[in-house]
Amino acid sequence: MSLVINKNFDEEKNVWDVALKGEVDIYTANKLKETLIDMVSEKPQDILIDASSLEYIDSTGLGVLIGALKRLKQHDKDIYIRETKINVRKIFNITGLDKIFKLEG
Repeated sequence: MSLVINKNFDEEKNVWDVALKGEVDIYTANKLKETLIDMVSEKPQDILIDASSLEYIDSTGLGVLIGALKRLKQHDKDIYIRETKINVRKIFNITGLDKIFKLEG
């Protein structure tokens, strides 16, 4: 399966809105990495990820998110992940990353 990334900077709230659809794995993680690096370089603001259509994420994808979070933390910003499916949330719980990322919904 592929990965579709829709991103938009919300000027009113001063945050990035990102919707992920598909799977983040070894084949698609680089696309996400490049997108997140570009976003943080352009405007280092909080990132709100809508994961309601994210079917799967593997360790490569988690590594990409951790890398982006490290860049954001240099600016005292965060990544919020909303509406995760049960299987995706379980991966965050098992790895302990539910304590690092702000999971909502």
